[in-house]
Amino acid sequence: MKNSLLFPLFGLILMLSGCVQKTEQKMIDNYSLPRSTPEAEGLSSEAVIQFIDAAESVRDSSIELHSFMIVRHGKVLAEGWWSPYRRGLRHTMYSVSKSFTSTAIGLAVAEGRLKLTDKVVSFFPESLPDTVSPYLAQLDVDDLLKMSVGQAREPQEMRFSDDWIKTFLAAPVQYEPGTVFLYNSAGSFMLSAILQKATGEKLIDYLKPRLFEPLGIKDADWEVNPQGINVGGWGLRVKTEDMAKLGLLYLQKGKWRDHRILTEEWVNAATSEQIKTVTGEEDPANDWAQGYGYQFWQTRNNAFRGDGAFGQFIIVLPEKDAVIVLTANAQDMQKEINLVWKHIFPAFRESALAEDGDALDRLKSRLSALRLPVHTTRTSSPVREIISGKTMAFNKNPLKISELTLRFEGDVCRMTLRQDTATYEFRFNSTSWEEGETLRHGPSLTAGSKAGLTGLPPFKVAGNYVWKDEKTLELVLRYIESPNDERFVFSFEKPAVSVEYSASYDFYQQKLRWTEK
Repeated sequence: MKNSLLFPLFGLILMLSGCVQKTEQKMIDNYSLPRSTPEAEGLSSEAVIQFIDAAESVRDSSIELHSFMIVRHGKVLAEGWWSPYRRGLRHTMYSVSKSFTSTAIGLAVAEGRLKLTDKVVSFFPESLPDTVSPYLAQLDVDDLLKMSVGQAREPQEMRFSDDWIKTFLAAPVQYEPGTVFLYNSAGSFMLSAILQKATGEKLIDYLKPRLFEPLGIKDADWEVNPQGINVGGWGLRVKTEDMAKLGLLYLQKGKWRDHRILTEEWVNAATSEQIKTVTGEEDPANDWAQGYGYQFWQTRNNAFRGDGAFGQFIIVLPEKDAVIVLTANAQDMQKEINLVWKHIFPAFRESALAEDGDALDRLKSRLSALRLPVHTTRTSSPVREIISGKTMAFNKNPLKISELTLRFEGDVCRMTLRQDTATYEFRFNSTSWEEGETLRHGPSLTAGSKAGLTGLPPFKVAGNYVWKDEKTLELVLRYIESPNDERFVFSFEKPAVSVEYSASYDFYQQKLRWTEK
């Protein structure tokens, strides 16, 4: 009797489990862009392979791609992540964040929450300087959007203050707003502050039901300032496919699956030239000299893009009905975008190509094997057993690291460091990337900003180590939800251990060096 009841119950459980799995798969399908093959969408697999080859050939010089995605006719036809970066990870957008901020302004304009002609000072009467200059009084939302605030320099000191709004408004406005282009992330922050004033919601919360949920963008987060305002000009973290979705929304003139998200009027204004970015004759080979829209750059080949430091790109190609997304750690961003112009853009064809099974198989093989190299040339040293487990106390240094311990266990090196008043532990592998999480803030162009990363979850990291010689150990720590990494090189030479530190957020790769006490 018990068995006769058990089997129907077991069958019901299996049926319900199957329903849950189908529902989850349907949710995934609803949130993901449809997939296709390169040839079906008019691009050869061979062209994508050549793009990958070219990107990997310049890795050691100036460009390190972390991911790419090619979308055409609304379908993903090629995508790849270089391990330890992977599909499910967010990536710091830096200034691609501005394009999302602009989108929020477009939505608020459509809802009648604000107008492009609204004066900036009207939103912050409590934060105004004692004397409001005529040019400051004239500054409006439109001027912020197109980077024509009129300040002689960006007030970067804003990031280190407790009141960013007051600091921004106190900066002199030297030129008539709307007349002179000056890239100004502080102005983009003011757009976020204005949106929050006009709607009563933080930028990320305002976007959630209006943009993120309709497009299936999940788990986004955004840095804040000390006043609890999303920083707007940087600080957003989303996934590679989320970037592609925003590009596709603009390519489709604001429509998403027959539902209008943005007005076509807004899309046209945001992605067309609102102001010139250079004076005099434009350089046709410079993608930063083609003009600027509303927090979108104009770019060559009648295209436009979202653009972030170290090579985060959403490149929208209306003439090709395509979107190309790149995440990277690139010191030469022009060289990075040139890879697209050379290998992908000219390879698009108007109609589908004949199937090429061999090329497609080779492409799939390349995509599945993408990974950043680990250093495995020397995995051990006679010094290893001498230093393992010993705590080193260090002299005063810019990183404020007072103590550090290395412990070796098989292929793994554990580094425990005391920085300021906190202690952190990281794991490095000699033959692969050892992944983990940390509360320690990683290297960033905006690391000195007040508040900044407050409230964000632990940061995902991956570590690799190598003995460069018998007395020199290098540890590479990647913050794999950002473009950035840092390196510690230990020299175990008497009379004291010395450490050389470098981080990829420094465009000039300046190095710090300090020694043991």
